[in-house]
Amino acid sequence: MRVLVVEDEPKLAGYIRKGLTENGYVVDVAQDGIDGRHLALHGEYDLIVLDVMLPGIDGFGVLKAIKAEKDIAVLMLTARDEVEDRVRGLQEGADDYLVKPFAFSELLARLTALRRRGVRSGSGAGGPHDTTTLTLGDLQLDLARRKVSRGGKAIELTNKEFLLLSLLMRRRGEVLSRTTLAEQVWDMNFDSDTNVVDVAVRRLRAKLDDPFDTKLLRTVRGMGYVLEMPQP
Repeated sequence: MRVLVVEDEPKLAGYIRKGLTENGYVVDVAQDGIDGRHLALHGEYDLIVLDVMLPGIDGFGVLKAIKAEKDIAVLMLTARDEVEDRVRGLQEGADDYLVKPFAFSELLARLTALRRRGVRSGSGAGGPHDTTTLTLGDLQLDLARRKVSRGGKAIELTNKEFLLLSLLMRRRGEVLSRTTLAEQVWDMNFDSDTNVVDVAVRRLRAKLDDPFDTKLLRTVRGMGYVLEMPQP
């Protein structure tokens, strides 16, 4: 499940990103309306968390641009508590509205509800990328139950290994750099002297590939890692 968070307060954006990542989401962050609009229109997202008070273009302007071109579930996140603001957001296409300050558990519950609503309707957050089970060959990853199996055999993963695999599965076939993996899974800037990514990939490969004939996790020298079915 891929989420775009458009929020100009760095601490809050980091808090949301960390919490969602720990719950199996892949998260991108934009800190102004212009970048948020660009990412929303040109990226592939299942859900968008959108602040109203943004530099460049406010949240209502970003929301209008999104809804004019895409059917994506949008949750408006703002300090504004006036009824008029909530009504305007909903009238312009927002799917839900959450007022700051908020409990992360409530944000997570609302995003889960939007995701389920999209699955039932077959649109919005329930588009082609919205599924609780990701599959690649005989490998299956259940996001809802946080379970992984291959060839029908359960694979026990640590939390970080699960997050790493979910990111690789979401973007299967795409070479992901160590910097991308470090930012998305560990929420850290990649340091070339740190081998945390390589160690985690090595451990994941030992569980995912070593017991099987078909190898799915491949190292691309000088670039990063890719999860894909091998070419015949």
